Amino acid sequence: MTEVEETPVPYGVRLAQLATADPAGVAVVVIDRDGNPHSLTWADAEAGANRWGRAFEAEGVAVGDRVALAVPNSLDLVLATLGSWKVGAVPVPVRWDLPDWERGRVLEVIDPALTLDEARVGDLRVAAAALSAEAFDERVSPQLNGICSSGATGTPKVIMSARPALWLESATQPIYTHWTPVARPQTILVPGPMYHTNGFSSFGFLLGGDRLVILEKFSAQRALDAIENFRVTTLTATPTMFARMAAVDGIDERDLSSLVWVIQGAAMMPPTLLRRWFDLLSPEQFVMAYGMTEGLGLTVIRGDEWLTHEGSVGRGYRGTEVRILDEDRGEVATGEFGEIFLRWPSTGSYAYRGEASPLPTTSDGFASAGDIGYLDSDGYLYLVDRRADLIVSGGANVYPAEVEAALIDHPGIADVVALGLRDPQWGRRVHVVIEPADTSAPPTEAEVIAYAKGRLAPYKVPKTVEFVEVIPRSEATKVSRSAMVQARGG
Repeated sequence: MTEVEETPVPYGVRLAQLATADPAGVAVVVIDRDGNPHSLTWADAEAGANRWGRAFEAEGVAVGDRVALAVPNSLDLVLATLGSWKVGAVPVPVRWDLPDWERGRVLEVIDPALTLDEARVGDLRVAAAALSAEAFDERVSPQLNGICSSGATGTPKVIMSARPALWLESATQPIYTHWTPVARPQTILVPGPMYHTNGFSSFGFLLGGDRLVILEKFSAQRALDAIENFRVTTLTATPTMFARMAAVDGIDERDLSSLVWVIQGAAMMPPTLLRRWFDLLSPEQFVMAYGMTEGLGLTVIRGDEWLTHEGSVGRGYRGTEVRILDEDRGEVATGEFGEIFLRWPSTGSYAYRGEASPLPTTSDGFASAGDIGYLDSDGYLYLVDRRADLIVSGGANVYPAEVEAALIDHPGIADVVALGLRDPQWGRRVHVVIEPADTSAPPTEAEVIAYAKGRLAPYKVPKTVEFVEVIPRSEATKVSRSAMVQARGG
């Protein structure tokens, strides 16, 4: 069958097409921290985006300029993003809660023509409301967007898409179509912050005609309420988010019948938690994906496949090829650990701002983000951990993810992070930070270590245990291992 050639459509033009086709249809719902919904129709989104684009233009923003969007999930963030594309600028979402010194470093790397933050958002909202809602002339942002990252070293970098803001139908096909057709439009829950790539990528599906239901701030209760109230059909969440939803009292009685499929990314899913969601939905409705913001490639696996390849993050998706290489860039044997290299048609479609070096790439176009894993005989990929997080303890390699996966099933542990702390005997000792399920009755250090001994090789067992009320996680539920190590003396 001959493929039909698509005509790329500028993002701003695509939004106008959707508004013309269904002006009164609901495009976006933002649920605030009190649980109140705030909606935009397609006509509202088109008019608001044009107004915000003109407000940016009045501030001197031109085609190709970067606009830093340092505001929480909100209608303002949605309209400012769409308005950036209308004027031909490049939106770069930024964590709004960074301390001033860190925010300054990030903005220095972005070098934006305009920064939308708490100090400016009110004035720009008012200014935009007074401007024309007429459609812009056709403009194309030369880069789709940027995503901020500190990487393993803590040095700010911004990952810029090398693709222009041109919409293609094929680029917004749901991952679930890998297995079965998906009815459109979808109703997509966006539970996490849109400064993260998983959240920001939902704009592509919005322009595919899907409806977004966005949480200003994640809470398990609000997420479940949104699924029920808005008949959500799909969502992307982290393991921590799925764990918190599964822990809500009465979860088995909640109405999840609208969900067609869900997808987990950003970290490995503990098997016990995954099986819990198989019970809440079904294995066929649960998808896991492995990829990175740089867009080197993607692997996917559905729950029914996972049951016969437990622990895998899947096989290559839409042309992604996977290799496991040693330090000399030679391929390792099946089942052996090595560095994961990926290649797919758009590998290399990113560029860094900041001091970060490009990712290592082979002569034939495979690239790596530094993760360690292995392939089984069926070509399924298993992720072990990031090389940057590796703990070398007494000369042996310990991957934090293995330690965390072994401990998270303990009934007294709600959350756990494994760190490598400086130690005169071991070089680095394995240290775990634990958030107890019940802070008034946490397990003892001896109990944690004994539990680990029953599930891990002796050299991987934690040598020290620390209990905290809450493990510090970002709005995207990520932890900064480097910051946690530094706070404990390095």
